[in-house]
Amino acid sequence: MIEIQNLSKHYNGVQVLNIPQLYIKEGESIGLVGNNGAGKTTLFSLILDLIQPDSGSVKLKGEQVQGNGAWKKFSTAFIDESFLIGYLSPNEYFYFLGELRGMNKVDVDAFVSQFEEFFNGEVLNKKVFIRDLSKGNQKKVGIIGALVGEPELVILDEPFANLDPTTQFRLKSLLNRLKQEHKVTLLISSHDLSHTVDTADRIIALNKGVLVKDSPKTPETLNELNSFFAVE
Repeated sequence: MIEIQNLSKHYNGVQVLNIPQLYIKEGESIGLVGNNGAGKTTLFSLILDLIQPDSGSVKLKGEQVQGNGAWKKFSTAFIDESFLIGYLSPNEYFYFLGELRGMNKVDVDAFVSQFEEFFNGEVLNKKVFIRDLSKGNQKKVGIIGALVGEPELVILDEPFANLDPTTQFRLKSLLNRLKQEHKVTLLISSHDLSHTVDTADRIIALNKGVLVKDSPKTPETLNELNSFFAVE
């Protein structure tokens, strides 16, 4: 699904990312962890062609992302609030995304209705702009928006942030169902090590832009990560 070769990025002469090689298979659920400044968001931005690398390449299902939009047909993401359209209501936003992905309003309504519990009655069919929602409800809109159209690859940056504990558990259940029932390839970054481990099959850790851990999840993974970051 994802092939990265000799990927690097610098800002003001400082290296923020340097990954010689990384492969992610279709259907894998990846938990990306690291402290602030580790390069997680930079990596996601490069995968999504939001910024240009200084060197190297990213391919999604064999498609070079730079200068090629073919990968957008099967890939979606929610990185931050800039991915939302603040002057739309949540329903209007979902309709907009659905139209981009070949869905009519009836199909979109049927799709988003299955997430009523996740929205907790606070998002759908409300006469409110996205910009006026709480940070947590904006996050919910962005996450579900990234799932519209049944994408094969979903990238979520800090999806658990700003969510209350109940919604965090509902999100974990939702993500696990996506990978088990729909075989979606998931890339999830989070500062919450426990939630990341709970939703990932494979853990990738970055430190100052360098890949320092890449291994399948095991029963010891959470303790290993806690020990690693305790001494950072």
